[in-house]
Amino acid sequence: MATDADILAEVNKLVAEEKELRTALQHREIDESTEHQRLRSIEVQLDQCWDLLRQRRALRESGGDPDDAAARPAEEVEGYLG
Repeated sequence: MATDADILAEVNKLVAEEKELRTALQHREIDESTEHQRLRSIEVQLDQCWDLLRQRRALRESGGDPDDAAARPAEEVEGYLG
């Protein structure tokens, strides 16, 4: 089971990858299409990580077990209307 620290480590890894992609595009090591596709994937993964953290925190605050939180499918997380 992932801990909050594990999830935050994944967030940091994804943010670092996002920066690397932007740098690679600036240096013309990748094309715009490749960058956009990968960035979109990273954005979805980040949204899933933040959603999982929110679930864990909500469970903890309400007296529940944060380990009962589960990653939701991308379609569900990306379908939020805010």
